[in-house]
Amino acid sequence: MKKFVTLSFILFLGLAFSQLGRAQALPRDERQKIDTLINQVAGLTDATFFRNGTGYNATTAVTFLQAKWKANSAKVHTAADFIDKVASISGAGTPYLIRLKDGRQMLGRDFLLAELKKLEP
Repeated sequence: MKKFVTLSFILFLGLAFSQLGRAQALPRDERQKIDTLINQVAGLTDATFFRNGTGYNATTAVTFLQAKWKANSAKVHTAADFIDKVASISGAGTPYLIRLKDGRQMLGRDFLLAELKKLEP
């Protein structure tokens, strides 16, 4: 049993370090773009963010995006990957929506792609 626990711990450490290496492998400029996109979401303080039909404020949306990014870091190699694989749809397949103060509604993906376009030459 002791050998099994030791082996399990070694495998866990190996997995943890491999995930860390993948997250750190993200190019600095792509990481900065993702951080900027998340900050753009944070700046929409008068907006409501919808995930699976439930509305959230900007602070909660940012916290969720950061946690989801961390959990899926191995899949994210670019800011476009972040949008497509993390910040566009829920695990249930429902698109994220943003309702602005004036009542206009848009897909979260469309908002983020427009913001990304502003960041890229």
